[in-house]
Amino acid sequence: MTRTSSDPRRPFGRLITAMVTPFRADGSLDADGAAALATWLVDKQGHDGLVINGTTGESATTTDTEKDAVLRAVLEAVGDRAFVIAGVGTNDTRHSVELARAAEKAGAHGALVVTPYYNKPPQAGLVHHFTEIADATGLPVMLYDIPGRSVVEIATETLVRVAEHPRIVALKDAKADFEGTAWVTQRTDLAIYSGDDKITLPLLAIGAVGVVGVPTHLFGPQTKQMIEAYEAGDVAGALALHHKLLPAYCGFFRTQGVIMTKAALRLAGKPAGPVRPPLCSATPAEIARIREDCAASGLTLGDADQMAHLHPGADR
Repeated sequence: MTRTSSDPRRPFGRLITAMVTPFRADGSLDADGAAALATWLVDKQGHDGLVINGTTGESATTTDTEKDAVLRAVLEAVGDRAFVIAGVGTNDTRHSVELARAAEKAGAHGALVVTPYYNKPPQAGLVHHFTEIADATGLPVMLYDIPGRSVVEIATETLVRVAEHPRIVALKDAKADFEGTAWVTQRTDLAIYSGDDKITLPLLAIGAVGVVGVPTHLFGPQTKQMIEAYEAGDVAGALALHHKLLPAYCGFFRTQGVIMTKAALRLAGKPAGPVRPPLCSATPAEIARIREDCAASGLTLGDADQMAHLHPGADR
């Protein structure tokens, strides 16, 4: 299955969400919940694409078999009308190649490859890692630069070098190095997607084309409106939307992002379920705060106890 964007500047559209992986109450995979959540995000919230099995999808604690199952469930649900990008990045190049090939076999439209974490490779190692994964399949590749998690950044010169690969087409940028990103947009054709919702607007000013978001689970339409307003020349309107969304953009990360996202989704009555250890459930105070943050950004969420019975997988 292949999909192509109508705008070559945006190989995966404007609005992409790094989707959570719903689990049942016992911690097992809820593939039906994943399909339902993906359908709601695409058909009701206007998402152009979804990242499956990324960090927000708790890829560190899902097996390769589970990764394949949730990817296939989402592809079956929305793959004919949205870009489905498979997270395949690990700190083992051979394992990432295996995941990329499995994702291509399942029908994914692209691969997200995060900087290898923990083992701190030099930049030459990053070039080899990214190139080998891109060589392994015909999938377009989005790199993911997030030194806050990986420790090692993808240096500007490294990005310029790997951008020469015909299948490395995009970058999820969560580094907040605006000077470096500006040089990348000046020297390459990489499509830059914000990897941190609160810096989406400033990244647009230096050439970004969209976002791979997390609060966009519940604030996707408003975020897309902000991007479109900026691109239409309505900078004041885009800034007003940015200011309106700031409480949510920040609130989802008051603690670890998956914890807060799943808490917010449960309050909204959407499939989510618990997180897997070593993550832990949101506290009552954190749940109350995410409700306040969402309300400040214009979205009233339900009561956790009231919503839990709608989705037995909810973490209570």
